[in-house]
Amino acid sequence: MTRLYRTVLVLPAAELGPENPLPPLVKPEAVASVSNVDELPPDLAAGLEYGRLDTVLPCRLQDGYSRNRVERELPALVLENDRVRATILPTLGGRLYSLVHNGRELLYRNPVFQPANLALRDAWFAGGVEWNLGSTGHTTMTCAPMFAAQVDGPDGTPVLRLWEWERTRDLPYHLDFWLPDDSDFLLVGVRIRNPHPHDVPVYWWSNIAVAQTPDTRVLAPATQAWHYGYSGRLDLVDVPGALTYPARAESAADYFFECSKPWIAAVDGDGRGLLQTSTERLRGRKLFLWGESAGGRRWQDWLAPGAGGYLEIQAGLARTQLEHLRLPSGESWDWLEAYGPLAADPAVVHGDDWRAATDAVVAPVLTGYHEQWRKILDVEPGPLLATGSGWGALEARRMPAYLPGTPFPPESLGPEQEPWLSLLDGVPPAGDPLAVPPSTLVNRYWADLLEHTADNWLTWYHRGVARWAAGRHEAAREAWAASVSAAENPWALRCLAVTAGSAEAAQLYERALKLAPALEPLLVEAVAAGCAPELPPEPTGRLALLAAQARLARGDVEGARAIFDAGFEVANIREGETSLSDTWAALSADPLPGRYDFRMK
Repeated sequence: MTRLYRTVLVLPAAELGPENPLPPLVKPEAVASVSNVDELPPDLAAGLEYGRLDTVLPCRLQDGYSRNRVERELPALVLENDRVRATILPTLGGRLYSLVHNGRELLYRNPVFQPANLALRDAWFAGGVEWNLGSTGHTTMTCAPMFAAQVDGPDGTPVLRLWEWERTRDLPYHLDFWLPDDSDFLLVGVRIRNPHPHDVPVYWWSNIAVAQTPDTRVLAPATQAWHYGYSGRLDLVDVPGALTYPARAESAADYFFECSKPWIAAVDGDGRGLLQTSTERLRGRKLFLWGESAGGRRWQDWLAPGAGGYLEIQAGLARTQLEHLRLPSGESWDWLEAYGPLAADPAVVHGDDWRAATDAVVAPVLTGYHEQWRKILDVEPGPLLATGSGWGALEARRMPAYLPGTPFPPESLGPEQEPWLSLLDGVPPAGDPLAVPPSTLVNRYWADLLEHTADNWLTWYHRGVARWAAGRHEAAREAWAASVSAAENPWALRCLAVTAGSAEAAQLYERALKLAPALEPLLVEAVAAGCAPELPPEPTGRLALLAAQARLARGDVEGARAIFDAGFEVANIREGETSLSDTWAALSADPLPGRYDFRMK
């Protein structure tokens, strides 16, 4: 009998912390950038060029976390039958945290909650299955709440539905977790809808973490894969061989398989492991591995301290994660995924005959299940088991949108949405120039409303952010200058500083800091930009790194080395960032201490 119920996970967990109030005008340098686009097939090259985001606006960064972990309770929802238990985290993007089959964990289950800087909004955590909608990278939803409720399944069993409004693309989506009574596989149905009168770029990858042992092998029905090794090239390589054994790889790498069927699996030395399969729309399959370099091992311990290594097998809409597809106006896409156990003859799946190894994997046929599930797509869910954000309700109020099956209740509207509800009624936003302004909505509809409301310092500030997001950079600077003229405020001054030359930026940051001296994100930006405000006597985190770099720039090598020798951690060190190792190389010929080694190549 299938059961659905609430519970809590008690884990050593770091606080997610407050959002950064400074709008992310510039997207961090991409970990993956392709230098050989001209050598690629035309359709692949076109996908690489289409739909890329220059910023994660209207979202704010989630970079206020630390690495101080204490036991905390995380809300969880459990769907289980007599064979399988699935644990889902509704406040953390609907992450499938654990999948246990007959007492055996099939996923990599992180024993801690520790955010790190790998997602589009910064905060990300490892383990389980993550649902990535938006743009290349880990979704803006990965550390955000979703609505959750029960729907009656086509077979009468309870289905867990989670849904939200993805803000960078303005797309509503939902996931249905379905576990029939006698099933060994968890079924996950996904639907993405485009309610707009224009096409929208779409990106989806289901990111599955599994434990990596010395003999773990990844299987996929493919003889070739596109390899990306963080060197700037995307190259087609043959699959059979060492690359299917992640523990044999030295450096981090991506392999996007050219699959003949939509499945991927990871098995241990005994031939047992996890199988993921889907209906045809989810065509892409990928292996990501950290590699066995010092940096790769450091990253794994950074994300899951003391928990051992892991790898990721993934499934997506496109053939690679560097592409976006076009979702036409008014259309919706849906598909069904399945996650469950695999047991095969170890001599075959670890043999030299690659065809025999992949033929030994028998994936369940999902066509019938998919047809049944589609019958409940528009069924209205029951009482809420978890509450998401108010952004979907706001957009539904503005449009209005008919979205059966995924209600965005008016009671979810809160203080973040209040200024924008007022704007819909013709009342311009207003507030204290020294108080943190609400986050700016930047899609074409809100931007137009902002342009046609009354002028004040805050409307000019919001206009600037919306113009910047639309690529109208000079017009954005004009708006921020008008905001400062209307009322001296640190928010518009900071935006002007981000977009100014170095000499002007230092002066603008200095003015902003006088107005908001206690705002650490502003201080970090100012120091990084060459402004020289007074730092704490014993700086920590990124400020410690910046202090070491400042001493090095002044020729104080001993002082810079002393900061490194004393020890510090940059909690939000970025995936692919080499600032720690580069600074060490500039101040010392000694080997890089392991605690500072995050190099991915």
